[in-house]
Amino acid sequence: MPGAHNFEHLPLLLRKQGPARFPRAPREPNPITTANRANRADHSTTLQSRAVSASSRWQALQSQRGQDGLPVVKAGIPLLLKIDTSLDMEDLRNSFGFEIVSEQEDGFVIVTSEDVDLASFQDTLGDFFRNIRGSANVARIHDLVDDPTQEERLRRILSDVLLAEWGVIDDASPYIVDVSIACVGNWQIRNKPKRGRLTAPKWAAKEAAWFADRNAAYDQWDALQTERHESVMAIVSPYNAEVLMHVDDYTPDAATLPDCFTLRLKLSGKGLKDLVVNYPYIFEVVEPDDIETPQQVQREQAAVIANTTILPPDAQAPAVCLIDSGIQEEHVWLEPAIDKPESHCFIPGIATTDIADYVAPSGHGTRVAGAVIHGEVVPKNGQSQARMWVQNARVLDANCGLLEDMFPPIVVREVVKHYHNGPRHTRIFNHSINADTPCRIRHMSAWAAEIDRISFENDVLIIQSAGNIKTSSPAPKLGIAELVTNGKSYPDYLKEPTCRIASPAQSFQAMTVGSVAYGGFQFGDWRSFASSDGEPSAFSRAGLGIWGSIKPDVVEYGGDCLNNDGNPLVVTTPTVAHDCYPELVRSTLHGGPAFARDEVGTSYATPKVTRIAAELQRVLPDESCLLYRALIAQSARWPIWAVGLAPERMAALLQRIGYGLADIDRATANTDHRVTFVTTGDTEISAGDCHIYQVRIPEQMRRPGDDYDIRVEATLSYVAEPRRTRRTHRGYLSTWVDWVSNRKDEQLDSFLTRAIKIEDEDAIREGTSFGWTSSHAVHRARFLILGET
Repeated sequence: MPGAHNFEHLPLLLRKQGPARFPRAPREPNPITTANRANRADHSTTLQSRAVSASSRWQALQSQRGQDGLPVVKAGIPLLLKIDTSLDMEDLRNSFGFEIVSEQEDGFVIVTSEDVDLASFQDTLGDFFRNIRGSANVARIHDLVDDPTQEERLRRILSDVLLAEWGVIDDASPYIVDVSIACVGNWQIRNKPKRGRLTAPKWAAKEAAWFADRNAAYDQWDALQTERHESVMAIVSPYNAEVLMHVDDYTPDAATLPDCFTLRLKLSGKGLKDLVVNYPYIFEVVEPDDIETPQQVQREQAAVIANTTILPPDAQAPAVCLIDSGIQEEHVWLEPAIDKPESHCFIPGIATTDIADYVAPSGHGTRVAGAVIHGEVVPKNGQSQARMWVQNARVLDANCGLLEDMFPPIVVREVVKHYHNGPRHTRIFNHSINADTPCRIRHMSAWAAEIDRISFENDVLIIQSAGNIKTSSPAPKLGIAELVTNGKSYPDYLKEPTCRIASPAQSFQAMTVGSVAYGGFQFGDWRSFASSDGEPSAFSRAGLGIWGSIKPDVVEYGGDCLNNDGNPLVVTTPTVAHDCYPELVRSTLHGGPAFARDEVGTSYATPKVTRIAAELQRVLPDESCLLYRALIAQSARWPIWAVGLAPERMAALLQRIGYGLADIDRATANTDHRVTFVTTGDTEISAGDCHIYQVRIPEQMRRPGDDYDIRVEATLSYVAEPRRTRRTHRGYLSTWVDWVSNRKDEQLDSFLTRAIKIEDEDAIREGTSFGWTSSHAVHRARFLILGET
């Protein structure tokens, strides 16, 4: 914690602002597009033949539905296109009348056409054949995939498990699935006007007109959503399907329209197949995320509860909301810090006042609460004052799971709304909850996207666990024991797809936390997987995240598992190795000690980072959560043993521990040998704009006689509106932000011409690159070590 010598963060100086100058790398023309322009007859004939085939097949399918006594689908025809990646999605809508259902990362696009005869598309193909103006984009449609079985389309919308089972799905078996449906339409909300020099009456009229246009657009979107919901129900109603949940991204005050909605459906296998094959606006079908929190078999039994007094926080101390399984609020180590008036149970059918932690044998939310309040060590003697209030949001049942009718995105949204709008205006949320499978990397999940949307709309920070690999589990969810038995050694098995971070840890805006071990341990036949302090825990899920993002962001100590090299291999947490596990407060509802070292998990590494965020709010109460997020990432360091690793091993370690172990002192204060420059308040940067900042280096640090290494770090943290139907990070976020630094021996005027568009001035290039250690193109953080003389 900061001492008496308080080295405050210094303001970062904004020198200039203007439109950004983007580097113009020469774009090589796509050879397929060029060939299509040169062979108009062949290309247009091929596309026309496939369009006729697709239209005839679709109409025959709908006719057969009528003969079978099933309702005819009142929707467009689904098409899978292979396009030139330089073709803008809006051109597909404007030039051909297609609606975009899903943009794929491999140049494929799923679209629909309300014109099931595809007559308009075929007319455009004829225009292209005759070289008529306005048809040039036909050359950039490389293929209309002939997909009579819809295998290619299904491969892009079904989860891996559903795709593998698709051919053997039992018609009579019940299924519960989350079906995401594109609802983009062909209209938008225009940008909100700026007042400029308008008089008050003219501005009021102009603003009122914009609000009217926005409301009309929402009415259109509501009507389209209702129409598509009814179309889905028309297909599935014959199978006695039940809608368990309807979720959309509707926000009444938003300036943009959502691009999809999600239905959680319970229906038969036959109904599922009918819906997926016949409804063209579906872009994702997945199983609901099952909640998992690791529970270990053997528990250390403590005999003595230490004599200690926990003092309550100051009245104005920050509040942290725990979205978990409830808390044993009367626990001696927790009770003074619990914000009891705000405790709330969000589980349907259970009283809102039933907020206890019933998870056997020792609780889950109770342990997380103890780690937030006390950090690494539970105080055992004397007095200890809590530094934040803990709010108890119970969402998990006694089995540490979500009920079937609780849709995770809605749960998170409701909890954040309840506490952020509450008396303490809570901004920091701990979410040690994950699915029990690796996250999908095709689309951002609804769960993760909701966290991104909440962060975009509110000044909040959600600290999220990376998820745990089970100690033992059969295929396809292989556990640690099975991975090692199959020849995958630690830590290399962490690169396996089954060990990828679990939803919603892939969220761009969440601060995702993995776990590291305390060091090596061996006793008799038992030995830990890790051999050094700071190595990734055997159970901690790894990245990279979706679209190559750095996940986890940071790590904290969550312990390690042990194995005994037996046959079969046993992976567990035996009592003999208690030093390998974090010290945690335990629920005593089912008996046992009040605290112990007897359980591991990323669930218990996460609240230690949440504790840092709360401390940042305490020392910087008026700053944005974006700054807290940036300072946590910048505080992280890799362990000493990682210095000098080969590049390939450094790349692997980046996937496992992100930017490293977060540190509360580095995040909250500086020293005689470290200074942090920050922006204050919310800084808005529009698309296409550039901000220039300058750091002044004291003269005494630039004297030729001094010879030392300087570590320089740049951390960028921002939010932007998410769009789930997009499958690239720049498509998913409405705006992306990047940064560039000056070069060695480059003057300010030269750098300005290279970074900002200045009329009648060409970019000047001076100096050489500094050679940043890492400049991963994500919006979380970058770091480097720079040697200077």
